[in-house]
Amino acid sequence: MCGRYVLSKTAEELATEFGARDATGEKAPGPDYNIAPTKPVCAVVQRYPKDEEGNVTSEFSERSVRVMRWGLVPKWAKDPSVGNRMINARSETVSTKPAFRGAVRHYRCLLPADGWYEWKGTGSPKQPYFAGAGDGSSLGMAGIWATWRDPSDPGGTPLVSCAVLTTDAVGELAEIHERMPLVLPRDLWERWLDPDTENVEELLAPPDPGFVAGFTLRPVSRAVNNVSNNGPELTESVPETENTLFES
Repeated sequence: MCGRYVLSKTAEELATEFGARDATGEKAPGPDYNIAPTKPVCAVVQRYPKDEEGNVTSEFSERSVRVMRWGLVPKWAKDPSVGNRMINARSETVSTKPAFRGAVRHYRCLLPADGWYEWKGTGSPKQPYFAGAGDGSSLGMAGIWATWRDPSDPGGTPLVSCAVLTTDAVGELAEIHERMPLVLPRDLWERWLDPDTENVEELLAPPDPGFVAGFTLRPVSRAVNNVSNNGPELTESVPETENTLFES
């Protein structure tokens, strides 16, 4: 599962790293070391440019970094609160679940991240861990997105939202939690984002253990449990037996 993650890079930096155009404008969120559901996040999409009337204006698709709200709100939802419960979608069933199957065929995105947090243990308090790329590069978490319009205000500003796909944890990560975000290696980004590709079933499998072996995994402070806490210190390693920073 993925309930909190980290993104410290700017939209401009992400555009360079993901080979995209920065389309976030003034909406771009700043560095966030404790991203929680309903927050605005950066997402990478690839679409055919359209005019104000929805007509395609180019024969070439364009990759861009956009801002979305974390927590998928399907277009048929009566109100946006449904997105509070739809932050993740299981890769095993995303192609068949009515709420997700259209999105995974036509509205896929990558959610850039330094890494994510996961909690180990069944008791309380659980020990949080941070998992991320060992070389400092951004991870590309597979995601889906949707555009929702308020039925009572169809001419209003649409809400664009997203969800992270999850899969069975692989390698050392499985010792922390049974689920993990579906992180795609760089050579699969193009296929995942391609708007002309509808069938991506082969990309929904857990990542290769060799790819995941390059991730860093370390225990971090329980301060991350409180969404009001934010800063790079949240990702720093702490001894499990000396974890003295708490939620408050």
